[in-house]
Amino acid sequence: MSKVAPIDQRKSEHIQICLEEDVRSAVKTGLERYRFVHEALPEIALADVNLGLSLFGKQLSAPILISSMTGGTEEAGEINARLAEAAQETGIAMGIGSQRAAIENPSQTPTFSIARKMAPNALLFANLGAVQLNYGYGIDECRCAIDMLEADALILHLNPLQEAMQIGGDTNFMSLAKKIEEICKKLEVPVIAKEVGWGISERTAKLLANCGVDAIDVAGAGGTSWSQVEMHRAPDEFTRELAATFKDWGINTADSILNVKKVAPKMTIFASGGLKNGVDIAKSIALGATLGGMTGLFLESAMISTEKVVETIELVKRQIEVTFFAAGFSTMNEIVGVGLRPTPTHPPTPTRPNQYP
Repeated sequence: MSKVAPIDQRKSEHIQICLEEDVRSAVKTGLERYRFVHEALPEIALADVNLGLSLFGKQLSAPILISSMTGGTEEAGEINARLAEAAQETGIAMGIGSQRAAIENPSQTPTFSIARKMAPNALLFANLGAVQLNYGYGIDECRCAIDMLEADALILHLNPLQEAMQIGGDTNFMSLAKKIEEICKKLEVPVIAKEVGWGISERTAKLLANCGVDAIDVAGAGGTSWSQVEMHRAPDEFTRELAATFKDWGINTADSILNVKKVAPKMTIFASGGLKNGVDIAKSIALGATLGGMTGLFLESAMISTEKVVETIELVKRQIEVTFFAAGFSTMNEIVGVGLRPTPTHPPTPTRPNQYP
């Protein structure tokens, strides 16, 4: 009997593990290295702060992204419905989990397509694993994922380390950049390349920019570690020990943003990976990101109700607004590249010389 769990079972296990276990990376986001300069005389009114922006032809009320989470099970469908309804009400963007489950089992389609039903005007991102392009997927499957959601863009996620942790994982990432480039040329909507929690290096950012992707979601280390998630669902001690080894692996979120800005300064960047609140999103924007994505906070809220998700989004939005206000900025454009200072490092407290021979 195969040890490889069906996709729907795996998705269900992922949800439960993320809710019940400590799956945080041992790496910090890097955002803690920066602080905004507080302005006691900001010369603006809080009411003047405008977080609105336009992206991929849609208007957003704030630079907040409900990052890709789930789909493919009945429980996941309910979560997507609540998240999408909240995204519609608050005017923010949303991505969904990998749609491979629905492409291989069309009966799972409603667990994804519910997002567009509940959010007819929202900016929605479809999602497939980029590595599937080396396992028989092509432009038809990409279009299927987009049509399923009536999506505004397609995420191709990159998760080599996670695949290496799974029994029967898809680990052939050979010559994948060329296939991503072909999808970018043929697809009618923007393509977003997304890591899942270990960040983006300068080399990868340059490769992706050359492929022609429209945006990069850096998903840096500092939040959920999918090696830790896989550790909790590992079928044997060997795999558990293997996964545990990589708790402190990855490029943190702040450095990932800077890596992309260095080699592809015009690239649209989504920041995700351990962002805890609106201050972290504001820091990410100041470093060069367009959106800040979060998962855990919204997943916990979605387990309660749509109203709780809306409440959470409004709190994060207000946190960003107050950050802008207290730092003296009223728009997104004003804060990019300015306003942040490295956190001072404190040298060790000097000790008195030994007074005795």
